[in-house]
Amino acid sequence: MSDETGTPRTTTPGPRPEEIRFFGTSWVDHSGTYALRRAAVAVGALVAAAAGCFVLRFAYQGLALADVGSFVNVLVVVMFAICSAFAFSRTLSGFSQRPDPERQASLRGFFAIGFVGVLVAYALRCLKEAPGEELRRREYETAVEQYERRTTRRAGNPAARKAKGASGGAGKKKRKA
Repeated sequence: MSDETGTPRTTTPGPRPEEIRFFGTSWVDHSGTYALRRAAVAVGALVAAAAGCFVLRFAYQGLALADVGSFVNVLVVVMFAICSAFAFSRTLSGFSQRPDPERQASLRGFFAIGFVGVLVAYALRCLKEAPGEELRRREYETAVEQYERRTTRRAGNPAARKAKGASGGAGKKKRKA
């Protein structure tokens, strides 16, 4: 680690992979405990979703005890169902393309209410790959390809090659021996 900045020292030049929460950069080569982490994150997200549903059940029972009426009860259930479905779809699509940060900030309330959908989407994605791995892998491979293209050196002077090829050698005078 660098003493001044706290960033890891690397000896290889070029682009570095972006870290993913709970996985670091192990997603690049699936090294270490990558598979175990995926399983643990999937189980953890499902347990958290189940705990969230349990808390929502207590909230619903509280509304029933308060006798607020059937309209409010139905409204609360529909609100949580719609927000969870919306948060699920937005979270799942956010793993394959970068979401707009401003739009994400404006939808923060929906994600907070529909937290069960977010957790289920996270758990489902962990069954396939680390959440966001596909997007980050595409970006990382593109960055590596661009870096290699920029750093490869051509042999010879391209300008001299053009001049030689353009005249075709016809304009050169032959030397007498």
